[in-house]
Amino acid sequence: MAEPPRSLPQRIADTRARLEADEDIWVASASPDGVPYMVPLSFWWDGTALIIANPAKSPTSRNLEATGRTRVGLGLTRDVVIIEATVVRVEPTTELGDSFAAKAGFDPRQDTEPYAYFRITPQRIQAWREANELTGRTLMRRGAWLG
Repeated sequence: MAEPPRSLPQRIADTRARLEADEDIWVASASPDGVPYMVPLSFWWDGTALIIANPAKSPTSRNLEATGRTRVGLGLTRDVVIIEATVVRVEPTTELGDSFAAKAGFDPRQDTEPYAYFRITPQRIQAWREANELTGRTLMRRGAWLG
């Protein structure tokens, strides 16, 4: 039996905690002509955006640069966070690179293959566990937390 639905403040708190603690996300992108692509990637949450690193010549990197948009999935199907976001490629400052490496457990700057870093800025966030949480699942709109 499903637990009672969480309140909006509790869902926001739970989502923020997951952004801080979780290590991996599913990143969905599409080419400019609409070919979908999805990969699991490690991330670091800097408090306002997700930072990812990916091989610079990969389909995901090309798609993110071309469209500037993504949809990200965090968690399991019965405890999911869906994030619609804008994306920009960023140069890895020492602080950004060090923080990403510490969170992800690997440092792409040490790889022989060039990596691109991207800042994924949430515009809309939804979270739910069971069907009883579908109502009220939107936690962020136009980049602002609700409530």
